[in-house]
Amino acid sequence: MNDKTEELRDIFTDVTDGEATVTESQEDTRGSLEKDERTVEDRLENVITQMRERYEFETPLTDAQLIALAKAFYDDESDAAIADELDVDEDVVFETRLSLHLVADDDADEVDLVAIRDREEDDATLAAEYDVSEAQIRRYRKVAAAKNESRAANDRYRDEFDSILADADLTDRMASDVREDGLEDATEGMETDVEF
Repeated sequence: MNDKTEELRDIFTDVTDGEATVTESQEDTRGSLEKDERTVEDRLENVITQMRERYEFETPLTDAQLIALAKAFYDDESDAAIADELDVDEDVVFETRLSLHLVADDDADEVDLVAIRDREEDDATLAAEYDVSEAQIRRYRKVAAAKNESRAANDRYRDEFDSILADADLTDRMASDVREDGLEDATEGMETDVEF
């Protein structure tokens, strides 16, 4: 050994308190695409409970209905379809959806929500300016308020819904693909047209 190697070996032995090796045995753990320890419903219920406690919003919907609403929203169902499914008025779905920070891209795509949120004119003035009804302006203001409330929480709850529901769909698709691919590989080359 040359001097540099000897010096490095001495430093290594000093740092490791004389141990011959610094590696630990590794466990052969296997990941899973199948499930988290908690179910999707449990995770959604947890988020909804946190939001109820923080924002104290009122809705006639139960937690189970709120979970169904969130799932339907992520399945791109309309408020009307969700209302039919939950047997409630469409306005209840809209208001509750906004309370959960579930704002759809097309909730207010005709107007600049920031401009509406910051304007103090009455609904009639804004309706005339944007050439929409006063009811639409009230709707847009509610959407703007929901987005603002969500932004104030750093979109935390929306991100949690995204994580739970969007990832659940991805996990289901990936897990089924893994199962299908595994079966195809296992049966590849087998004779299936066998007569007995």
